[in-house]
Amino acid sequence: MRLHKLRLVAFGSFPGTEEVDFDALGEAGLFLIHGPTGAGKTTVLDAVCYALYGRVPGQRESARSLRCDHAPPDRGPSVTLELTIRGRRLRITRSPAWMRPKLRGSGLVEEKAKARVEELTEPGGQWVVRSTRSDEAGDFVNTLTGMTAAQFCQVAMLPQGEFAKFLRAGGEERRELLERLFSVRVFSDVERWLADHRTRTWREAQELGQRVESVLDRMRGAAGDDLPLPEEAGDPAAWAG
Repeated sequence: MRLHKLRLVAFGSFPGTEEVDFDALGEAGLFLIHGPTGAGKTTVLDAVCYALYGRVPGQRESARSLRCDHAPPDRGPSVTLELTIRGRRLRITRSPAWMRPKLRGSGLVEEKAKARVEELTEPGGQWVVRSTRSDEAGDFVNTLTGMTAAQFCQVAMLPQGEFAKFLRAGGEERRELLERLFSVRVFSDVERWLADHRTRTWREAQELGQRVESVLDRMRGAAGDDLPLPEEAGDPAAWAG
């Protein structure tokens, strides 16, 4: 996954419109997002996660509203993220639910959450709409990233105090997550095939041994004490030879 551009409007701690050009920041390789407390560092990360999955990490998920309290009353919150996942250039726009002023009269009315996923068909081409439903957008991202929202928040976002949960997680939970992250399913499939093949071969050997024993019993019964014995009389394979 590679982030290209992020645009925030009335989201989190930003009352206006803010843009982040990750391509420009990443020209020198790694970059650092830093600033004093309240500068909006966490909001940038929240916006990335929200654009992808329609939720934000950690305890902030239970926040009353993702809209900035200092934004003008008629300015709706939205996040637009351009990124590349598995070679596909996408643009995801999400708007959380918020209370806007009524167009007529006084009071407020709820504006429902919205989502829109677009894909660039070719460099310099047109954006094609892939989904305009929040649930479909989430499934679309899950399929491409190979991670659920909870897994992405736990591993990629590394929220304060939350990474320790991954370290304390059970072996099976960590195994499933690491398999998704590093695409090692093919090795798991090979391991499973080998285990099944070993079990099947063992059963076949047992069945063949029983058949040899059955033949030996009939031979003993027919020949009596005059049946010549091989050197390894107790080994069915020696009788078969």
